[in-house]
Parts: sequence; C-alpha cells; structure tokens
Amino acid sequence: MGHITDIKIISSLEKIYDEDKMPQNEIRHISLLKNEKKSFQIAIKSDFDGECDVSLSSTVKNIKLYTVKHIKSDLPMDKKGVDDYYRFSKSGYYPDLLVPLKDKAEISKGITVVWAEIDGKDGVVGENKIEITVGDKTAVINAEIIDAELQFKDFVYTCWFHTDCLMSYYGFDAFSDEYWRVTENFLKTAREYGMNCVLTPLFTPPLDTEAKKERPTVQLVDVSLHNGEYSFNFDKLTQWIEMSRRCGIEYFEFSHFYTQWGARHAPKIMADTDEGYKRIFGWETRANSKKYKQFLKAFSTELKKYIEEKRLREKVFIHVSDEPNFSMLIPYSKASKYIHTLFEGYKIVDALSDIRFYKWNIVTNPIPSNDHIENFIGKADNLWTYYCSAQKNHCVSNRFFCNCSLRTRVLGYQMYKYNIKGFLHWGYNYYYTRLSKGLVDPFKVSDAGGQFPSGDSYVVYPAKDGMPYQSIRLKVFYDALQDLAALNTLENLTDKKTCMDIIEENGKYNLTFKDYPHSDEWLLTTREKVNKTIKENIKQ
Repeated sequence: MGHITDIKIISSLEKIYDEDKMPQNEIRHISLLKNEKKSFQIAIKSDFDGECDVSLSSTVKNIKLYTVKHIKSDLPMDKKGVDDYYRFSKSGYYPDLLVPLKDKAEISKGITVVWAEIDGKDGVVGENKIEITVGDKTAVINAEIIDAELQFKDFVYTCWFHTDCLMSYYGFDAFSDEYWRVTENFLKTAREYGMNCVLTPLFTPPLDTEAKKERPTVQLVDVSLHNGEYSFNFDKLTQWIEMSRRCGIEYFEFSHFYTQWGARHAPKIMADTDEGYKRIFGWETRANSKKYKQFLKAFSTELKKYIEEKRLREKVFIHVSDEPNFSMLIPYSKASKYIHTLFEGYKIVDALSDIRFYKWNIVTNPIPSNDHIENFIGKADNLWTYYCSAQKNHCVSNRFFCNCSLRTRVLGYQMYKYNIKGFLHWGYNYYYTRLSKGLVDPFKVSDAGGQFPSGDSYVVYPAKDGMPYQSIRLKVFYDALQDLAALNTLENLTDKKTCMDIIEENGKYNLTFKDYPHSDEWLLTTREKVNKTIKENIKQ
C-alpha cells in the first residue's frame, strides 16, 4: 500500500491541470452567508493508485464531496480571434466533471483533487472548524457563517434546457413517465445552482437545427386542425409549469416563434388533422406567410387567455428569433413587429448584439452579448446579457474548459456594477453536435463534435440513474451569482458606493466587462471584504 504524501486545501478558483505538481497556494479560512453555498478543494498527493478512506469532522452538517475528473477536449478554444487570457489552449484532458464520493476516494499517483461544498444552512452562525482526513493526512479549514442572507432580488437566470437531448441520450419517449422523472431531476439541479427561468417548448424550439432538418418533437401544446379551425390543449404545458414550480422555477421563457438567425421560417409545429398527426409548419413555411400569421393570431389569443388564467403575465418571456444580425434586419423586423402586435404589453426578449435593433424599436428588450453590451449600457432599461462560443476575446467572461475559473466568476461583480437584470446561456444540457446533426457522449466528446469550445454546450453530465452529475463550471458560475447577491445584501445595508469602493479598491481599478484584475486573490479578497462589511453593518 502506498502513501498520501501531502494534502492542501485550495480555493475553488484553482484548476489543477498538471497532475504531478502540488499547488502552492493554500487557504485556511472562508466566510459565507446563511443561505450561501461555499466550495473549496482538497489537493491530495500520493505515490499510488487505489482507494483511500476520506472522513470529515465539523459542526457543518452534510458537506458534499466530489472527485474532480478530467474530460477530453479536442477543441478547447477557437483557433482564430481569441485573446491570450486562457489557462491552456491545447487539446487534452481538462478538470471539469464532479463525481460524488462518500467515504472513499479514488486516488491516482500524483495529484488527486476532491471538491468540497458546504451550505450555510447546515452550520452554526460564527466559526465552524472543518477537518478533512484522507488516509493518515488531515487538513483543516475554518468557515465563518455570517448572520445575514444573500439577496438575489428579481434577477433572472436562464440556461437553455434541452429535453430532446435527454430523450436521445437515455432513450425514452417524450412525455413518458421517465421523461418527466429525468427532466425534473435535471431541473432541480439547475434551480439549486441559480437558474430560476426555464426555456419552455410551446413548440419544438427552432434552435441549432440544420436547415430542412428537425429535432425530436417536444412541443407542450397539443394542436388540432379540423375543418380549417385551430384548437389548442394546454394540459402538457400545465404539467410542465407545475413540475417547474416544484423545482422552484419562477419564470417561463417561451420558445421562439421563428427560426434562429433571422426569423425566416416557422418552427416545427405538429398537429392532429383530418389526415392524422403531422407537421403543419416548418422549414417549408415562410415566416411572413398568411397561413402562419393566421395560426399565430389564433394561437396567441388562446395562449394569452391561458396566461391570464394561470396568473403568469409577469412571469413569462416571449421570443421572436435568436441572434439576428444586421443582414437579417428585414425578415426579423417583420416578424418582431407582428409578435409585438400579438403580445402587446408582454415582455418580449431576444439575444442580439447590434444596437440598431434597439434604437429603431425593432426589439424592446434586447439581450446583448457581454462583448457588445457596452453599446447598450445607459441606453436600454432592465438590461440582460449573455455569452456563447463567440465571446472568446477581449477577456470577457465565459465558461470554457480552458478559461481560468476567475474568468467565469468575475461576471457577478460586473453584473452588479452595471445593474444587469438577467443572464442567458444556450446550453445547460446540449448533448448534440452543432446543428443537432447527431448525439454525442458528453463524457467523451465535450466540444459538440469539434464545433464549439469545450464547456460551451453543457454544464451537467447525464449519469446512469437519470440524475445529473455536476461540473466545476456549474458551481463557479453559481458563485458569480452569489457574489452579485452578496453585493445586493451589502448595498441594502449601506449604499452602492460602498460596494463599488470595495470592488474597485477606491478607484484603483475601473471594472468593465472587458477590464478587471486577472487575479484570483483580488476576487477572493474582495468577496471576503464584502462579507466583513456586511458583518460590521448588521451589528449596528
């Protein structure tokens, strides 16, 4: 039997790529609020491969432990148009997957990393000593729980939820018992880590779909077309909403009424007709066609009645088409105008990054990418932001495998400064290749078949039992949301200037979406200062 030769507790921002080199930095104290989760890592150096006992001693109950696993990446980053702020850029194996462990850890010769997560509700206000013993080595960290709570306010976070990917990976049918069980499992985890808005497929979402092809049918609204008249049944939608609310979801982002990248066609819509169950709209349907507009008019009338009956008016978001650019101005403008007419007074939102769409009143609630948002700041109210694979330069925040975790987490401070009201990402669990041409095994293919940088497509992995495995990126992004919420708490106790003086060190830095200190120590120290100032002010 070999030996554990060293053990260190390190911050959640460290990514251990080199499995032979022990990290230098070590932490011994963290603080958190009563409703906050806080993570740290245990780096374990050993001279053997095998299992090793792991034990905990603490006043904090229910500490969650995970083994950090490396996942293969053939495309960690695009080859062109990227900045130089990446941890690594070569293909290889990157730390990402978190596999739950109980009392034994799988130890590899060299460096093994265990991720630990504590929850403020499981400890006592004040100091909590945590001892982690691996083999015959023990590491200690103190966690101070502060007698205050994170305030998330009305912030909206949506990370697009793809039930067809779950269907394809696990092999069950839409709306079967297994469909609802697994969907709820994945949605519970999404909510636990900050997502409070879910993409809701009224019809099969026309997203990442190859032209003239289609994704598996997941539409929640049953459509009938008989004798030229439409009728609609919302029972599945009701079941979806009830399930989502059980998970804690507050908002519902209805799927797009037109195809992605320009609004030129209708989405796939299935219906019960005189000729049987068939597709009545799709790629063959021009977006501005009389037939589709008549359908939308009939459908919107019934949908609005349903929304009012369910008291959802302030909880739903309507989409036209995703990510139009200026070359798509004419078809998008026509589609947007019609949707705004049908859903007057509703929140209509779309991800786009050309300010002219907003200036010309083509879209009322734009969601610009974080590398274009500066054009919108101070001009658009209730501003959201998003990123995807295209946000790869100017040092803007993203969540690729090869990004350092600081680059993911700094978004919380940035959104606080600019009073951002929501965040959108397209891939909570996208397990297809680009344009949904085929299924991938996300444990083996992390880059959508070499099309999107690893980390862009998903933040959870599908475990065998229909439960999601979590990722480092899921937890670090949630830390960004918690940073934002902690600043809200402090602002309510003091004022925004106090918060910004802490973040920017009294004018030493000017934080933007592109400029910020590239320092883990800065981010972590800043958050500790926020917590210390909260503690000082709640005593007054």
